[in-house]
Amino acid sequence: MWRNRLKSPLKTEHDAREVALGLLARREHSKRELIIKLRARGCPDKIITQVVDQLAAEGMQSDARFAETFVRSRVDRGRGPLRVRAELIERGLEDELIVEALLQYEDWWRDLALEAYNKKFGESMPPDDIEERSRRSMFLQRRGFTSDQIRYAIEHPKRA
Repeated sequence: MWRNRLKSPLKTEHDAREVALGLLARREHSKRELIIKLRARGCPDKIITQVVDQLAAEGMQSDARFAETFVRSRVDRGRGPLRVRAELIERGLEDELIVEALLQYEDWWRDLALEAYNKKFGESMPPDDIEERSRRSMFLQRRGFTSDQIRYAIEHPKRA
């Protein structure tokens, strides 16, 4: 029975607010994420705007807080700054908030690249073979690290 309630369109501001608060209780959401999720449940745009703006004004929803927790979760997963930036852009955050959130970990990125490298390839010597070096470099590149961070990790694998 409750499944039907979830699938029915959200027609009132109260219903939309309840759904939004439920989403925010589980984890932080960006404004854009909330808008997309409420829209997917059939909520009119006028109500969505009112609810999301009201939640932000009350401090229940914060893009800055979302960015902070999101970056921390990606750092814990061994992701680099380029990938994290792309994911934050995808979630509708403003560049200013993204830069601020990434700056908190500015001193960590190089060590994080080294940690990811050592976890995957061990603390072996840097590869002599250009193909192997390229393969290892691509691994870190897919994780979102910059070329300087990748170069450091490959050339200093025993410093972790």
